[in-house]
Amino acid sequence: MKIYLIDGTYELFRNHFGAPPKKAPNGQEVGATLGLLKSLFALLSSPGVTHIACAFDHVIESFRNDLFAGYKTGEGVDPNLLAQFPLAEEAVSALGVVVWPMVEFEADDALATAAARFKNEKAVEQIVICSPDKDLAQLVSGSRIVCWDRRREIVLDEAGVLEKFGVNPQSIPDWLALVGDSADGYPGVPGWGAKSASAVLSRYGRLESIPDDPQGWGLGAGRAARLAESLAQHRQDVVLYRQLAILRGDVPLKETLGDLEWKGARNELKEICHRLGDEKLPERISRWR
Repeated sequence: MKIYLIDGTYELFRNHFGAPPKKAPNGQEVGATLGLLKSLFALLSSPGVTHIACAFDHVIESFRNDLFAGYKTGEGVDPNLLAQFPLAEEAVSALGVVVWPMVEFEADDALATAAARFKNEKAVEQIVICSPDKDLAQLVSGSRIVCWDRRREIVLDEAGVLEKFGVNPQSIPDWLALVGDSADGYPGVPGWGAKSASAVLSRYGRLESIPDDPQGWGLGAGRAARLAESLAQHRQDVVLYRQLAILRGDVPLKETLGDLEWKGARNELKEICHRLGDEKLPERISRWR
């Protein structure tokens, strides 16, 4: 079997900006929630999709906000989108999919914990993490754990991560620490870009292994010297940024492998779809429990 782990937060954002707006009978904007429901039902209708779970950032903030004041928050997010998070969690659960609503941790931490928990199960052929987010690339392992960008139909196995980022999955947190991640709100080290970080980390793997003397970095002397100076000045910062980038594997998820098996939608989905103003989706679902 394959396990499909869905980044619900990404999917909700994607559908908010990609699907047509739609208001429920009560006037609430629900286009993102309906788009997410239809997308997940399409996935569940695909051959071989039997085990699935979906993680959401129930609140945008997490423990990482206590570590770094500039870390991402819900500020600036469209209120029409924020208001749909609880609705989306309710609807996806009614579809019969296991939902992990994160408060202290982030959705990505739940996906990382699930991948670590189930990767050694004999019955599991592959774990498919459904998201294009860069930080999730650190979870990729051979072809057993892969990332799938469903919108662009791109699957990244370990060779794909190396081709895309220039480093192995284990070095992705170090790479992000140097380059920065604007989506998460940390800036990286001044002067360092994707190519320079890839060039250096492909040689040394981890931040601690990068020598202070840049002569062996494989870059031009002047450029290497400037990067070395910047790294030396921001050593404490870059270690913190890596801490922010490392996904946690200790989220207290209670579900077993058997709990992730999709057994059909629940009857309450019909009432939820009625509230959302879509009577047609339940008619397409043939499996109920």
